[in-house]
Amino acid sequence: MTTKAQLLSTGEMARLSGSTLRTVRFYEQEGLIQHAQRSCGGHRKFPQSELRKLKLALDLREAGMSVQDVKQLFELKSRCDNPPEASQRMRALLSDQIDEMQVRIARLRRLREELSSMVSMLGECNDCEGVLFRKKQCGDCDVLGEPELPRAIMVLWGDRKTQLTKKKK
Repeated sequence: MTTKAQLLSTGEMARLSGSTLRTVRFYEQEGLIQHAQRSCGGHRKFPQSELRKLKLALDLREAGMSVQDVKQLFELKSRCDNPPEASQRMRALLSDQIDEMQVRIARLRRLREELSSMVSMLGECNDCEGVLFRKKQCGDCDVLGEPELPRAIMVLWGDRKTQLTKKKK
């Protein structure tokens, strides 16, 4: 049995999970977490186990899973008739999610490298005297004249002329 000292308010759930009151209420409305009781003032009180569920749900959402995917994952075991069925279905679902995460991780790594390259290249712009910059002709400088210019620098720093010139090559 859970004692009152172990129960957490909605605010404590939000603070301890690094989320907001609105988020806690949303996950409760979606049925992903449940309060154990209400205080005399009508405030929801949650057991520690619901905090763990909330933290996992938030992490899964951050990893790219939809609320419905998280809900399906949380309910999967209870919807199965026996351990082998539950195990097989959970493994399949998790394997699919891992595959999707690998694709997102690869994309994030490529983007990180591209942005890191841009940060390095922009270091060279510190020495720019600004004449071309003020005329919006950065494409005429040595930095933007490099043959293998990262997409990010062309889009975020280059001018229209640079983008068109690079497309033609």
